[in-house]
Amino acid sequence: MDSFALFIFTLVALSSSCSYAIGPQNNKTLLSLASRIGINYGRLGNNLPSPYQSINHIKSIKAGHVKLYDADPETLMLLSQTSLYVTIMVPNNQIISIGADQAAADNWINTNVLPHYPQTRIRFVLVGNEILSYNSDQDKQTWASLVPAMRKIVNSLRARGIHNIKVGTPLAMDILRSSFPPSSGAFRDEVAAPVMLPLLKFLNGTNSFFFLDVYPYFPWSADPVNNDLDFALFESNSTYTDPQTGLVYTNLLDQMLDSVVFAMTKLGYPNVRLAISETGWPNAGDIDETGANIFNAATYNRNLIRKMTANPPLGTPARRGTPIPTFLFSLFNENQKPGSGTERHWGILNPDGTQIYEIDLSGTRPVSSLGSLPKPSNNVPFKGDVWCVAVEGASEAELGQALDFACGRSSATCAALAPGKECYEPVSVTWHASYAFSSYWAEFRNQSSQCYFNGLARETTTNPGNEQCKFPSVTL
Repeated sequence: MDSFALFIFTLVALSSSCSYAIGPQNNKTLLSLASRIGINYGRLGNNLPSPYQSINHIKSIKAGHVKLYDADPETLMLLSQTSLYVTIMVPNNQIISIGADQAAADNWINTNVLPHYPQTRIRFVLVGNEILSYNSDQDKQTWASLVPAMRKIVNSLRARGIHNIKVGTPLAMDILRSSFPPSSGAFRDEVAAPVMLPLLKFLNGTNSFFFLDVYPYFPWSADPVNNDLDFALFESNSTYTDPQTGLVYTNLLDQMLDSVVFAMTKLGYPNVRLAISETGWPNAGDIDETGANIFNAATYNRNLIRKMTANPPLGTPARRGTPIPTFLFSLFNENQKPGSGTERHWGILNPDGTQIYEIDLSGTRPVSSLGSLPKPSNNVPFKGDVWCVAVEGASEAELGQALDFACGRSSATCAALAPGKECYEPVSVTWHASYAFSSYWAEFRNQSSQCYFNGLARETTTNPGNEQCKFPSVTL
C-alpha cells in the first residue's frame, strides 16, 4: 500500500496519539443517531419528484435521517408526518449577517425552526456548507464569521428552551495540508489558528460533531493505476500500517477520517466527535472519470452501510468502537449541477423513485442478498480521443446562446465555421454548436473548462467530423 503516499497532500512524518471517551447518556444518544444512516436530499435538477414523493422514496430505502441543503418549509412540514431525524442548513450567504447580529440569528430560528419543531424531528442545524473550500476576500470574511454565527444560533436555540439540536458546519477534506499517513494529519496553516481552533473549542464545549464531507473516490481516482480500488471500496484483503502509530488500516475511508482526528488532536482537541455529512461514490461520469460506475457505487455504499450500522460500532483505528453518524450522498442524480459528469451522478435513485442499484440503508439485509450489479467497464483510465458534442434533443435557442458563448472567447475557436470555410456546412445550429463545443473544450480544457455547457453537451469517443471538417479533440 506504499502507493497511497502518492495521492493526497504532503507527506509529513509526525507522531501523535489520541484517546476517546464519552459518557453513558451521550453514548446512548450517539448510538441512536449513528445507527440511522442518513441521506442527503439535494434538489438541483429539473426532473426531480415533489417533496412529498421524495420523502416517500426516502422512507422506501429505510433511511433514518434526511439532510437538507436549506430549510424548505414545505419539506419540513411534510417531514413532521414521519419519524425521520432531520438536518437543516443555514446558507453560506447568511453567515456574515448572522455572525454579526444576534437578532438575525433569532430571526433565522424563528422562521426556520420554531414553525416545525418539535413535530419535525430536527436534530442538527449546519451553518454553511464547505465554506473553507472557497478563498476569495469575501469568502475569508465568511470564515471569520463562521464560529460567531454558530454561537449565535446556539444562543437562540437555548433561549427558546431547545437543547437537543446540535449546531455544526460541514467541511471538506481540503481543510488539511497533510493527510497521509493518517498520523500526519494537520490543518492548513491559513485556517488552523484563526478558524479551526475556535471551531473545535465551540464543538467541544457544545458536545457537537465535526462534520466532514469525505469521498474516497477522489484520492483513489487521482491515480487509479497505482491506488488499490478494493481498498477504497472496503473490499481489500491488504492492510496499511501507519509508521508513526502502528495503527492498521483496512480501507481508505478510515485513513481519511483518522487524518482529521490527528489534526484535531494537534490543536488540543482529541475528543471532538466525528460525523460524516457527505460520502458516496459516483454511478457514472465523464469518459476521463475512471471508476465512476454503478458497480463501484453500489459496492462502496453497501459496504459503508454495513460498517456504519455494525453493532457494536466499529469506529476507526484511532477511535475503536466509536459510532459515527453518516449521511450518504445523495438521494437523486441532480442533472443541473455544474462541473464534470460525476457531479450529476451521485444518486441512489432515479427521478421516478426506482433504485439505480438495490440498497437498504437500515443495514439489516446482508450485502450478499442485494441485487446483482452490471460489470464495470471503466476501472482503468481511457486512452484515446474524445470529442464534445451537442446532446440530442437540445433546443435550438439554447444551443444558439451556447454557440455564441463558445465562439466569443477566442477568434480561433470557431474560425472553421465561417461561410466558405471547411466546417460551415451543413448549416445547422446543432452541427455548428457541436463543432464549437469540441473546439472550445480542446482549446480551454487545461483551464478547467468542462464539456457541459449548461447541460447542452456530452462527451463522445465517436468522431463527429467528416473528411472535409475535422473536429478538434481531447486526447486522453
